[in-house]
Amino acid sequence: TSQQVITEVERNLEQKLPTALTPFRMLVSRCLEVVPNPTEEEVAALAGAADPKDLPILAAALSHQCQYLTIYNIKHFQPGVKTVAVLAPGDLVQRIRYLLSSI
Repeated sequence: TSQQVITEVERNLEQKLPTALTPFRMLVSRCLEVVPNPTEEEVAALAGAADPKDLPILAAALSHQCQYLTIYNIKHFQPGVKTVAVLAPGDLVQRIRYLLSSI
């Protein structure tokens, strides 16, 4: 996940659920690879592919060859980005369950 996403989640947790901030940080440190925010050029190259506020998240996912980008606001992303699947959290869980069942 990108540093921007971590910053957004921390800000929201501080405002809405401060007791979850410490467990969240522990999960991030143990389970996630946090990648740097994309450059302005990487973001600009994707103009029109997503809502402008979400372009940095898409750019980070693409620059780090992510297979899946999970986000609640799927409608903010335009079809056509074929190298990353944009999925709602529940859809990602279903996809993971399916993949695990075929092992």
